[in-house]
Amino acid sequence: MSQPLQNQTNSPGPRIHRRGLMLVMSSPSGAGKTTISRQLLATDSNLRMSVSVTTRPQRPGETDGVDYHFIDKTRFDAMVADRQLLEYAAVFSNFYGTPRAPVEEALRQGRDVLFDLDWQGTQQIAEIAREDLVSVFILPPSGNELERRLRTRAQDSAEVIAQRMAKAADEVSHWAEYDYVIVNVDVETSVRHVQAVMAAERLKRRRQIGLSEFVKGLLHGA
Repeated sequence: MSQPLQNQTNSPGPRIHRRGLMLVMSSPSGAGKTTISRQLLATDSNLRMSVSVTTRPQRPGETDGVDYHFIDKTRFDAMVADRQLLEYAAVFSNFYGTPRAPVEEALRQGRDVLFDLDWQGTQQIAEIAREDLVSVFILPPSGNELERRLRTRAQDSAEVIAQRMAKAADEVSHWAEYDYVIVNVDVETSVRHVQAVMAAERLKRRRQIGLSEFVKGLLHGA
């Protein structure tokens, strides 16, 4: 697959710098979001995964700064107070959040950032950075297929699967709040659909910094 159009500030052509975007993907557990995300990251060199901060203990096999930034509650509270987080939430007595600074720096450099968030986190980002946000909701092809996928993973008990199915109904109810909705019947097709979304969003007029000056030059014969 061809790589996305990069910033053109060092090229002999028009000096147009593209601002990066925030690609947020949400779905109920088992809909295929993680698999799609991994394929996107593997095939797109301009896309990077956002690394969250968390107060939960580091687990065996996890790497600080790669899986999460592991911090204590005092540091987390300070980041919230200083507005250093784009979004944050409490999950089972642990706290998670998205650091603002590395995301904003990536966007300035024309790099795109991928987020794995629920609808609440997506709403928080939409409130403060709507122009940079591209949100995609991944749906399963059916409730029966979603349950089958959860059982096939063989990671959870029947009780946990029932809880995930109940939670899925609440998550799916927020589908209309997203820019794009993809029914994940086939992973490869779904990946291509997200890639098409990215290709179009990267060409949005508002993300092409310097475009107005370039057009003025054209109109004046430059």
